[in-house]
Order: sequence, then C-alpha cells, then structure tokens
Amino acid sequence: MEQATEHIRAVTKTIEYMKENINEELTSDKLAAVAGYSPYHFSRVFKEVTGVSPRHYLSALRIEAGKEMLMESSSHSILKTLLNIGFHSLGTFSSKFKQFVGQSPKQFQKDALKLHRFMNEMDERENAVPNDVMLPAVQCRIEAPENFRGLIFVGLFPRPIPDQTPIAGTALRHTQRNYTFTRVPNGTYYVLATAIPRSLNPRDYFLLSKSLRGKAEGSIEISTGSWIEVHIKLREPMPYDPPILVNLPSLLFEKDSKLEEK
Repeated sequence: MEQATEHIRAVTKTIEYMKENINEELTSDKLAAVAGYSPYHFSRVFKEVTGVSPRHYLSALRIEAGKEMLMESSSHSILKTLLNIGFHSLGTFSSKFKQFVGQSPKQFQKDALKLHRFMNEMDERENAVPNDVMLPAVQCRIEAPENFRGLIFVGLFPRPIPDQTPIAGTALRHTQRNYTFTRVPNGTYYVLATAIPRSLNPRDYFLLSKSLRGKAEGSIEISTGSWIEVHIKLREPMPYDPPILVNLPSLLFEKDSKLEEK
C-alpha cells in the first residue's frame, strides 16, 4: 500500500510538471528525473497508475490544453494555440487533435454552440433501451450520486483512456442507471463512463476535467456469444486521471442524426 501511494505521488508530481511546462520539450529522461526514478522504472510505474505511457499522457494534456484555448474565443488563433502547447507545426497539431478529439480544431470551434444546445435538449429525452438483446452483449450498471442531474456517458473504448471514438457508446439521463450494448464486435475493450452536469456554459460539455468518472475493473474480452455484466461507480476525478479528449457531444449528435435518418 505504501509503495502504491508513493507511485501515485510521484506520477501526480510529474503530471503537474507536465502541465506547468506544457510548451517545452519534455524528454522521458527529464520526466523520470522529476519523479525521482530511472527512465525504465518511471515508464512502468506511470503506466500502472494512469493506464498509458508518459508520452501518450503528455500528448493528451497538450490536446486538452488546445481544446481549452480554442473554447476561450471562437476567434482564437489556431496557430497561436499550437505554439503555446508545444506543437511546432499546424499539420501535426491538427492531425493529433482530430485523432484524439474526433474533429478538426476549426470544426471543434465552429460546432461548440450548436452542440451545447443539442446536449441540453437531449437531457430532456429518455434514452431508448434495446428491447431485444442480441449477443455478444455488455450490460452496464452505473452507480452515481443521488443528487446528480445531467447526462451520463458510457462507452466501450479500445484503450483505458477516452481519447478516440468508442466502439459503442450512449448517453443516459440521470434517472437511468442501466444500459446494455448489443451486437458488440469481438475484441478487448475498457468500459469507461463520465457524468456531465447540465450547464448553461458550453465549456462544461467539452472540458471535462472536473466531471465525475469511472471505469469497469480491468478490460473485457468479447467473443461470439459473450454476455458480460459490469458495474461502474462514478467518482470525483483524481489528479492522475487522463484527460477525456473525445468530443462526446459531437459523437452523440452524429449518433442521434443517424437514428433520425432510419
């Protein structure tokens, strides 16, 4: 237990250093020195605590910082943004941003207000629960604070960090705590969830560092005929949690648009 606490303390210290020096060249050796570990030991400990490598985490922090700067003003220069968060070319920044967030930086800015309205409208609707369960299936039971009001997003992700489009995902109203994903493709997934409170401020739907979050223990293996039940208890964010990068409002808007077309 003491060792685990020490590892968390060292990793948290390093993450704070990353945030404070986001626009600098941060090598693996420099980050390991901040933690007080050898580079090999640091990389292993960091992944144990956060679920991803230090380099991947640093990229995620930079994209999250980019999202925050782009949300400050629709007229904020994308070029100025990338220089302030450690990217040296517009092409690299745009490519990484779209990979992690699911939209280009320009589209992210353009759609913010529209998606904010959509999310608040969605909070008024009850999410349809599948009538017929077709295997393979994953049944999710969400435990959230009784006083929570807003949307709970749950998805099946290929990595233990929500930095790309999930293989399946949905949003539940605060009154809904159970959902079953059906016809899940074979593979290995991580079941992650976050709770987005209803808000009049668009930032609160795109910058989720303060949102409740949770995940099922370990990964799940899906094969033909699988039926898996998972329990997720939403909690306050921890200082070492990876950023939630994927644009959840955009994903839900696209899913809703496709359903209306059917």
